[in-house]
Amino acid sequence: MSSAASGGPKVVILAGGRGTRISEETHAIPKPMVMIGGRPIIWHIMNHYARYGFNDFVIACGYKGYVIKEYFTNYLRHQSDVTVNLSSGATTVLSGHSENWTVTLADTGAESMTGGRIRRLRPFLDERFLLTYGDGLSNVPIDRLVARHEEAGATVTVTAVSPPPRFGALEIANGRVRRFAEKPSDPHDRINGGYFVVEPGIFDLLTGDDCVFEAEPLSLLARSGDLTAYVHDGFWMAMDTVRERDVLNALAQEDMPPWTT
Repeated sequence: MSSAASGGPKVVILAGGRGTRISEETHAIPKPMVMIGGRPIIWHIMNHYARYGFNDFVIACGYKGYVIKEYFTNYLRHQSDVTVNLSSGATTVLSGHSENWTVTLADTGAESMTGGRIRRLRPFLDERFLLTYGDGLSNVPIDRLVARHEEAGATVTVTAVSPPPRFGALEIANGRVRRFAEKPSDPHDRINGGYFVVEPGIFDLLTGDDCVFEAEPLSLLARSGDLTAYVHDGFWMAMDTVRERDVLNALAQEDMPPWTT
């Protein structure tokens, strides 16, 4: 596995949505802070990028963003043994491990759409950047993704994945089920899996807080031939529902979870 050189592109993580389909968790915390294997899902995403040498993160906070800020502001205490003097309030970190990451936590508005959040990050982004969502895990090889982007010379490269199958398929003839396929998927179907590479020219297409990145901006780039795809056939899974959270937690118990490299 190759690593990016120091000072490479920043990694932007969209972490401001409400996550209404997993509301039993997100009534109290933002979706990227839902625990998978004892750590927030956003930590797993960041750790994946860090394995490829990308350690400079910009997190687009929104809904309950203060929870994300508190987690990273006190990250070392969260990961370490500590002694607290209750009379003085002094805290001593005894032991622990902290990742060599730089994390910028930016408030991008409670109601901003994805394009609006990216637009608000412009002061932090003056060159190519990597972009993903704060609720999906994958083992996509970031070095190959970047190489594909450079080869294509496009404004945006999107990772194209096969959607995880959700429903069983029935083949029916004369009222009888002739074939039952439990949750099949067509390998030719592809969806937006996140994990983008983006050039700063994208800011010319982001019009305001109500701009949806995946709508008009990407549609315009597609029509002009300036949007390319990196096809990923490995693991990818978004955490949209409680069931998917539970599946990811079960996978996290494996010696080598499928999103690790």
